[in-house]
Amino acid sequence: MSQTKPHICCIINIGPHYDFPIYDLMGKTFDCDFYLGDRLEYNIKTFDYHQLTGFQKTLHNSYFSKFYWQKGAMKLLFKKYDYYILTGEPFCLSNWLILLLAKLSSKKTVAWTHGWYGREGKIKGMIKLCFFRLFDKLLVYNEYAINLLTQQGINKQNMFCIANSLDSDHIKSLREQQHNTELYQSHFGNPHPVIIYCGRIQRRKRLDILIESVKKLNDSSTPVNLILVGKDDEHVNLEQLVQKLNLQKQIWFYGPCYDDAVLGQLFYQASLCVSPGNVGLTAIHALSFGCPVITHNDFPYQMPEFEAIRPGITGDFFNRDNVESLTTTIQNWLKNHENDREIIRQHAYDEIDHKWNTHYQIDVLRKVLT
Repeated sequence: MSQTKPHICCIINIGPHYDFPIYDLMGKTFDCDFYLGDRLEYNIKTFDYHQLTGFQKTLHNSYFSKFYWQKGAMKLLFKKYDYYILTGEPFCLSNWLILLLAKLSSKKTVAWTHGWYGREGKIKGMIKLCFFRLFDKLLVYNEYAINLLTQQGINKQNMFCIANSLDSDHIKSLREQQHNTELYQSHFGNPHPVIIYCGRIQRRKRLDILIESVKKLNDSSTPVNLILVGKDDEHVNLEQLVQKLNLQKQIWFYGPCYDDAVLGQLFYQASLCVSPGNVGLTAIHALSFGCPVITHNDFPYQMPEFEAIRPGITGDFFNRDNVESLTTTIQNWLKNHENDREIIRQHAYDEIDHKWNTHYQIDVLRKVLT
């Protein structure tokens, strides 16, 4: 095996639009070929595969209930690749066979995986552990999952925290252009702190308790405004709740927005980003523009990016599904940190620049692919 320039095969279940920056940088940094699946069992926006450096072929994902087979993936095992980076989920049946056959050769396998949530049942847990043990190395999104896997008997030396990222360089250039304006005061007609939620409007995001919390805050000594940025995918109809609570003047249904220049202004000038359900890449997006994040503290039901939130520094946590806890957490944050906005922005930038960016991920990959 070449020690200086290993030939890498990436077999990925799908190419989400937000993963293009890291995949493209991988293609430009390593001798890396990409084979990407054509669909998932749920809808997700993908990037144009032909724009990706190193793209070779689209693989058809054939589904059998939750399980699927990537047609053409097996043939890749017989090509001259040194490493195989695979989607680290046991639902992909073709990956199981690739892993078993790779054990008979000198080819190394790497999982790119969420790893362990902490809510796995006995059977699912046994399957996942069997799957992970077939890999030579694991790229895991956060340290929380690595620690849980270590407790399950997976060798910690074979696991690496890959974190997650957006278009880091582009967003960093945009954040340097940000400044305060009268954007929110002009819309709401008051100078009160603004809370932002940015993401798909779905029932599992529990935006209903955020709206109820806004009502409680406005009935107390901490009046706030709320802007909801995103598409109502599930006809949640939050407008009815807003009308019921008479909050029409305090809540702005902005709608979907995919322009980072615009989103940067919205995040930068908000006091808080609150995601009452799991937080995901919304945390990275908000922190990238200096906006602290609040989400729930039931980590087995969180996404990996919750780890970018450091209580009292880059955000905070509340008790899951608890309106009173959410209200108190927001109230305390605004009381203790609203006057330190510039300091909080810098804490947020430091967190992103230290770990949650494409260059950090490339450095981790360099350690793994040796």
